[in-house]
Amino acid sequence: MSSKNTPFTLSEFESVSKYLIGNNIRPYPNVLVPQCSGIARVQHRQEVYMQNFMESCVFRGCMSFVVGGALGAFLGLFSSSMAPHQASVQMTAKETLIDMKNTISSSAKNFAIVGLMFATTECAIESYRGKSDLSNAVYSGFATGGALGLRAGPVGALWGGCGFAAFSLAIDYFMHESSLFNPK
Repeated sequence: MSSKNTPFTLSEFESVSKYLIGNNIRPYPNVLVPQCSGIARVQHRQEVYMQNFMESCVFRGCMSFVVGGALGAFLGLFSSSMAPHQASVQMTAKETLIDMKNTISSSAKNFAIVGLMFATTECAIESYRGKSDLSNAVYSGFATGGALGLRAGPVGALWGGCGFAAFSLAIDYFMHESSLFNPK
């Protein structure tokens, strides 16, 4: 080969090709990350902190409290507007609005507390067991239903726990196995 026809020397060609193709130096040589869905990137410290915070039991419980309260308020509004009043005297607009406010706030508080209890116990059980399966919903449903039914005594707590556990199992099974939520 003559030097007139070659634009690069062998060392220059090697360095340019390594630059274009990518070098073999890995930032973490002991960590093998499969890159089947694109190039894996290392998360920044703030992203890791934010992800850990969003996956914490406190955040999940607070979000369930807020979302449960909003859902309860909506259902309270709907039920108060549809509920027949048993008063023999026609209620004024102010009395109707006060009754609606009481129904909405009561329903919102109830849904918020139930959401907080269920999400927090499910997250705590999931963290303790280290698994995410249907058993977590059953255990947390039993704990939540039992705590809610405790005012009626031990038999009420047992029935409340069993009923809430069965309902939680049915809902969780439907959410995970249904083709409506998991299209194939």
